[in-house]
Amino acid sequence: MNVRFAGRMDKVKPSAIRELLRLGADPRIISFGGGYPDASLFPFEQLEEVFQTAISANGRDSLQYTVSNGLPRLRQQIAQRMERDGIACSQDNILILQGGQQGLDLVAKMLIDKGDVIATENPTFLGALIAFNPCEPRYAAVRMDDDGMDMDDLELVLARNPGAKLIYTVPDFQNPTGVTMALERRKRLIELANRFDLIVLEDSPYREIRYQGTPVPPIKSLDTEGRVIFLGSFSKILAPGLRLGWAIASEELTQQLGLLKLAADTQCSTLNMSAVSLYLDTYDIDVHIASICQTYRRKKDLMLETIRGSFPQEVSFTEPSGGLFTWLSFPRNFDTARFMAEHALPEAKVAYVPGATFFPLEQEVNHARFSYSTQTDETIVQGITSLGRLLTSSLRTAERRFEDRTST
Repeated sequence: MNVRFAGRMDKVKPSAIRELLRLGADPRIISFGGGYPDASLFPFEQLEEVFQTAISANGRDSLQYTVSNGLPRLRQQIAQRMERDGIACSQDNILILQGGQQGLDLVAKMLIDKGDVIATENPTFLGALIAFNPCEPRYAAVRMDDDGMDMDDLELVLARNPGAKLIYTVPDFQNPTGVTMALERRKRLIELANRFDLIVLEDSPYREIRYQGTPVPPIKSLDTEGRVIFLGSFSKILAPGLRLGWAIASEELTQQLGLLKLAADTQCSTLNMSAVSLYLDTYDIDVHIASICQTYRRKKDLMLETIRGSFPQEVSFTEPSGGLFTWLSFPRNFDTARFMAEHALPEAKVAYVPGATFFPLEQEVNHARFSYSTQTDETIVQGITSLGRLLTSSLRTAERRFEDRTST
């Protein structure tokens, strides 16, 4: 049979790191690769109770179809939480999603035609590129630093790309770098979006996983013209298996996204929405979030402390105030994917995510994303220490070879 795939399938490629991460799934491997929350922190007993109650109290209604934009009570609860975070909205501005990832897919389908420009952070979330690519956009990469997306560079990028459709940003504890966009930059981003007349997609699944410092207002809270779409998720604050997230947007944009969702999957699980709504009514989710943040802060501090003591000084890293990741940068000619395949996995039994595929245009091979969320304190120390010994040996060997070549 000769399958004639649509042209967009040319843009749907397996990740170059899939094989490396498959090897990292070996139980003998200490993996700092996956961006998963710690499953031991899921409120298992409470979720078990609300699922039972959702069925026993709501009967067959919890197993039936419901409105495609999500249960009204759950949308109301999310609106109340978002209002406390500074985003003025009602349940009519909220669309329940199959996790935040579906929001990326729907926004791209709604806005992006072949060749349209998306301005993204450089590096940016790999899952967003995967979601956007079938729409065949052109990417415009914007420089990053410790305060997030560089607004001077964004202004230049937008001036060079008139008619750009979308600015995509992960402003809170960015995936992959862990950095947070400063308030003044958020204000200027809104000014630039208004001036150049394009939509801002604010992807913020890690926003509530802050364990130090003062929260920065959401970009959506600064929106003056209804051009910001905010994506949130229960995946990191409750459990990713629920597959529930949400979009907040103007009623016009929410309606259009809702039509696309109806075409894609009709609705999210009625049972899962009912159970999460009951959880929010029955338990204090903020107490749960505070507890998991305390654990993640300890793990982050331990990983960074061990990196400082074990890694060569040539390796730098970010120091996030929340989220699940730190971003490591190695000497310019160091290939983190090759090192992982040839040394880290077979010799140290350690996996991480090589950084090249997080770059939308020109891939840089000398970076890596490390997640501290799923490993125990013991395996964090063991894995980072083992990797540090290998890195020190590898970099010193490379230096000697360079010196030998230059001296002959």
